Amino acid sequence: MSKIKAAIVGYGNIGRFVLEALQETADFEIAGVVRRSVANNPAELASIKVVTDIHELGKIDVAILCTPTREVEKHAEILLSEGINTVDSFDIHTGIADLRSRLNAIAQKHNSVAIISAGWDPGSDSIIRTLLEAAAPKGITYTNFGPGMSMGHTVCVKSKAGVKNALSMTIPLGTGIHRRMVYVELEDGYSLNDVTRAIKEDPYFANDETHVLQVSSVDDIKDMGHGVNMVRKGVSGKTQNQRFEFNMSINNPALTAQILVGAARASMRQKAGAYTMIEIPVIDLLDGNREELIRHLV
Repeated sequence: MSKIKAAIVGYGNIGRFVLEALQETADFEIAGVVRRSVANNPAELASIKVVTDIHELGKIDVAILCTPTREVEKHAEILLSEGINTVDSFDIHTGIADLRSRLNAIAQKHNSVAIISAGWDPGSDSIIRTLLEAAAPKGITYTNFGPGMSMGHTVCVKSKAGVKNALSMTIPLGTGIHRRMVYVELEDGYSLNDVTRAIKEDPYFANDETHVLQVSSVDDIKDMGHGVNMVRKGVSGKTQNQRFEFNMSINNPALTAQILVGAARASMRQKAGAYTMIEIPVIDLLDGNREELIRHLV
């Protein structure tokens, strides 16, 4: 079997861990990394082809988009229209259905596949929520994140004028309610009040209790650890008081990267179109002989 040729588009926190995940697979070939600049590459890219244009990498089967969420759509539209599969970790929950619809039309037209929102939440947690709802169709699921660093929220804060560096921490308050603790280093001449206002008005933060604090060094407090506690209490058939709980503590970008690599593999096994993770068979995320996987996992 020929290996899947994958390109990493973007090389921030997630891109670095995607590289590591790909290096540990047997069924992928790393075609290269696409960055804004080929200058000053880190040491781990010494043996990897680094380009500013994905077309310099030759034939690509799948592009793993490690860009900020708000840049995902423009990259996916271009690549899908050229017949290249894409996977991403788009994490604005309220925008997922619309993004899926837009990319689905492009992917079907050009015989390509997009798997969107393929991180851990949305992503693998979405699969868990779906399974819990199947187990108790009537009921309520509470997803409690953290405490930990939110990459999407952190990238959002870094995009605000006057912010030199930032960290957004998610603090769970229970029953799916969260507090956002945002720590910022400011550029000279910028007001904390103005930066705070810009952050709180952004859709990433508008619906949560948000506190913005100025610090001298974000790196001194940065920790990429995160986690989730998911609880569903509901009804199976006519039986009340069914309770399920799922917990994990993880390195945020490392898990996101691993799920992205699994989704990239799964993209090669789907018909043309755009999918969320709850729409693809979970076995398609795994490398290996299908019959052996069934014997091992079922």
